[in-house]
This record gives sequence, structure tokens and C-alpha cells, in this order.
Amino acid sequence: MRETQSIAVDLLAATVDELYRKFGAWKTARALMTAVWRRRQAQNQISHLSNRMRRDIGLPDAEEEFSVLDIGALGKVKAVRPD
Repeated sequence: MRETQSIAVDLLAATVDELYRKFGAWKTARALMTAVWRRRQAQNQISHLSNRMRRDIGLPDAEEEFSVLDIGALGKVKAVRPD
């Protein structure tokens, strides 16, 4: 097991060293941070799922969020009736 880990660490170190020599420290660091950021954003997010889809996968329903502006707009729509 240790030999396998040693080989993996050596390969990683060699790869990072090659990237450093080819592109420089800042470009390599920037690419690493970009990859980390993309990976972080690619995690499963459930905020966009409808309540039906949430129930299908066993999650509780999301609470409805109404802002003051939405309620006001709803009241204005109901108050105005086309003749």
C-alpha cells in the first residue's frame, strides 16, 4: 500500500513540477484555483428543484418565499379588473 501511495505522490509532484516549469507559478496557481472553484459550483444543488421533484427524491418541500413586492404586485393584479 505504501508503495502505491508513494508512486501516486511522486506522479503528482512530477506533474505539478512540470506544470510549474511550463506555465509558471501564477498561471499554475490560477488554474488550480479555477478548477477548485468550478468543482465547488458543480456540486449538486437542489434550490432550483420543484417541490414535486424534491418529493420524488425524498427531500422535504421547500418553503414558499414571498417578498413584500410580490404580495403587493399580486394585490394590484387582483384589484385591477378589465371591463
